[in-house]
Amino acid sequence: MKALSWFLSIAICGAAMIAVATLGCQKATSAKPKAREQAVKPEDKPKSPAPTPDEAKAPGEPKAKTANEPKAADEPKAKTADEAKAPSKPAEKVAAKPVAYPVPRGLPPLPVPADNPMTPEKIELGKMLYFDKRVSKDGTVSCATCHDPKMAWAEKTATSTGIGKQVGPRNSPTVMNAAYATSMFWDGRAASLEEQATGPVENPIEMGHQMADLVVQLDKIPEYHERFQKVFGTGVTKEGFAKAIAAFERTVLAGDSPYDRFKAGEQNALTDAQKRGLALFENVGCADCHAPPLFSDYEFHNAGVGMDKEKPDLGRKDVTKKDEDTGAFRVPSLRHVADTAPYFHDGRAKTLEEAVALMAAGGKDHKYRSADFDTVRDAKVTPEQQKDLVEFLKALSGPIPAVEPPALP
Repeated sequence: MKALSWFLSIAICGAAMIAVATLGCQKATSAKPKAREQAVKPEDKPKSPAPTPDEAKAPGEPKAKTANEPKAADEPKAKTADEAKAPSKPAEKVAAKPVAYPVPRGLPPLPVPADNPMTPEKIELGKMLYFDKRVSKDGTVSCATCHDPKMAWAEKTATSTGIGKQVGPRNSPTVMNAAYATSMFWDGRAASLEEQATGPVENPIEMGHQMADLVVQLDKIPEYHERFQKVFGTGVTKEGFAKAIAAFERTVLAGDSPYDRFKAGEQNALTDAQKRGLALFENVGCADCHAPPLFSDYEFHNAGVGMDKEKPDLGRKDVTKKDEDTGAFRVPSLRHVADTAPYFHDGRAKTLEEAVALMAAGGKDHKYRSADFDTVRDAKVTPEQQKDLVEFLKALSGPIPAVEPPALP
């Protein structure tokens, strides 16, 4: 019997060593480079043959197992009698299983950071946080307050109102297609959706909260605590909060517009006026900054808007501290621009016609006005041509993503 026990011990140890070695190889071969987090330009679209079903999965998504493949490292194993008696350990962070998220016609592939893959559970958690007014200090403001799905994921006021009815200085841009932006906010002070997600929470005239206090507050809500444990393997954290909201916002995608259908070969998708407007848009310099397919290069320019105020908004200069960035603001995407009035960073233009007229004039003169607007100014766009431009911009609107507020814990 002793000999038999000795033999079984040797066999079990050997099997364990093989399993460890196999796991090490799996981890070494599964490492992938970080996904590019910049906007994808038309020339960046993949030109390779259509991917296989496995290749089409989101970054980091495991391929389907074959019958002969070993079990994944995270599959549960039967506990021994001694392991069953041992005290339970805190939940460990388990790698999330990403999903391939489809994009509407006309949009580039969705850029997803390697350290924040998309999962259904994470997206649902982010949606709950997006609509929860408890993220504000007094429980009156949520992300959806200023970026309302029923208002094309923006709002209809010139500038936003935060807690205590404090009115901010800037217009709320739409969340639609924000996943492609290379920086966030009008002045570009946040580099990613994750970084952007916590900014309004701590802004004293927006949500007026402190993330340290909010994390404790949310963690006391059992369902939030359980959902964070399931998604991130931890309780509520600032990092998890930001990643969840960012994952949800990456699902707010808008394409399949008449313009997209026209570019796909449907000649009747645009009216004659819209076709004339498209030709003007491309020929007089509009597309230099509002570059398709996203209709923004996400760079910063001074169009002279608002610089005549007694205390003008300095825009990008507040971030870079450079004089040449005075009054420069990020180029907004023109997708769904017909649905997101009013316009410009201060919401001064109430109609699309008014906004087009201002830009067709090359903006307003100012010491730091961008020379990029000289092209359209020199083109001397007529009032009739401006009408065609307005009609073309209407053709950039497709179905607006519809999302109903979820049940909150």
